[in-house]
Amino acid sequence: MASTSQPSLVQKLWDFLRYNKKWWLTPIIPVVLPAGLLVLLSQAAAAPFIYTLF
Repeated sequence: MASTSQPSLVQKLWDFLRYNKKWWLTPIIPVVLPAGLLVLLSQAAAAPFIYTLF
């Protein structure tokens, strides 16, 4: 059995952008990632600190 590791999500995304010429997705990624991070942190103990930002 081959002992090759699976590529990470970032590597898969980079390959998708490069091979399929989907460069228009590049500016969307920095916007979606912080929004997702805020959603995840809003469910944690850091929620009161995040709500004060808005």
